[in-house]
Amino acid sequence: MLFDYHMHSDFSADSDTPMEEMVQASINKGLTEICFTEHIDYEYPDPTISFDLDIPAYTKEINQMREKYKDIISIKKGVELGVQPYLLERYDKLMNEEAFDFVICSIHTADKKDLHSGDFFANRTPEESYQLYYEELLYCVKNFKQYNILGHIDLVKRYKELDSDRDFHEILSEIFKVIIADGKGIELNASGYAYGLGGPMPTVDILKLYKDCGGEVLTIGSDAHIGRHVGHNFDQIIELVESVGFNYLTTFNDMKPTFHPTSKLVK
Repeated sequence: MLFDYHMHSDFSADSDTPMEEMVQASINKGLTEICFTEHIDYEYPDPTISFDLDIPAYTKEINQMREKYKDIISIKKGVELGVQPYLLERYDKLMNEEAFDFVICSIHTADKKDLHSGDFFANRTPEESYQLYYEELLYCVKNFKQYNILGHIDLVKRYKELDSDRDFHEILSEIFKVIIADGKGIELNASGYAYGLGGPMPTVDILKLYKDCGGEVLTIGSDAHIGRHVGHNFDQIIELVESVGFNYLTTFNDMKPTFHPTSKLVK
């Protein structure tokens, strides 16, 4: 068994890769189950890109891929929600109207400014930026519940290097306390390798903190937007998962978890 529970296709505005190409890349990597997690980021502050999702067309394509490759690989229909505190009611409405197997809750925008362009970091120190990013995440997990896992929980580090030794474990512990009580989890996102961070998101200390707080729900995902990044560095990812003490990885169907022993994963 080997799963990739975070990938995108040309249904996401930041990918040009056809869904079938991602499926074929997954098969070539030996994956047994994948979940597409296309972006929905309401009111994304960059006017040059729109993270809306054509859900009927997406569902149709997923179903076609499932039928075509049903004897080779399991394909799940997921979504990655780019939440912001003032948009939570709108995301609740979406989730009440649509059905997904798996939902990632991510923050790509804080203080109504996107991380990618650097606007969020203007006129505040890196430490202030990290603090505000985690404060907004904490607010969102307290007030939005229709998701399964938090995506790349320390994404902020991809865009701005911290200029202090502060680890933010205090507020991260608050976040973990909320999500663990709610039966939610986190992902170990391999894209940090692809983006030159030298490791996954979150970092090992945060992954250990989650485990120490009692966290058990854990998925792994490449966050691939192109075929060659599917299952990226999963051998290292699985070794890390086991070294921290996680004995299971999680997959989802109709937003309900299944736990798989790491001892049975392909390495």
